[in-house]
Amino acid sequence: MAVQSWIDSLKSSKKTALVHDGKRKIHYLFKDGKEMAEEYDLKTDELLIRKWRHKSALGVQGGWEVEVGEPLINSAASLDSDVIKENCCNPVFIRKDTKSNFQWRIRNLPYPKDVFSVLVEPSERCIIIKTSNKKYYKKFSIPDLSRSQLPLDGSALSFTHANNTLIISYKKPKEVLTFEKELLEEVKKLEGTAGGDVDCKTQ
Repeated sequence: MAVQSWIDSLKSSKKTALVHDGKRKIHYLFKDGKEMAEEYDLKTDELLIRKWRHKSALGVQGGWEVEVGEPLINSAASLDSDVIKENCCNPVFIRKDTKSNFQWRIRNLPYPKDVFSVLVEPSERCIIIKTSNKKYYKKFSIPDLSRSQLPLDGSALSFTHANNTLIISYKKPKEVLTFEKELLEEVKKLEGTAGGDVDCKTQ
């Protein structure tokens, strides 16, 4: 899907807006039945959350999958203290963008920076993280670039490490910056739209 067709898909989707608790919440329903929910900070216009929901082949509504923002808490697991204890030191991977960068944070990685290798794999359209001590390996894509069919550029990638957290940044290409500006303008036009669609709310 090229940039323009992705923009057209968003524009043709059914959108519901809700302003609540300092956030602008937008729910998108696409023609194919997919849903996307986003939350923006009202003051900074920063994207806080983006999540998706798909229907199965049988038409059953699936759960929300977070693309940007803190992962959803599994209520069943949170009631099980053994699960919490077991997972508390595992690496936690979240995406938290800035205005100019796609950005990911991986908590609970106590190794020095020189142990990490972060690189772009153009043929697989993904970013690969690995450590020389073989303690951590992660491969992930940038859905925004995949939806817009934009190539990955190794020179846009950088990373740093502090407080046991690996922070990976990928500079947004100009096409994405232009698109995000257009989308934000569209979203702001929806402000005041009636109806507090439950799907706008963080589940």
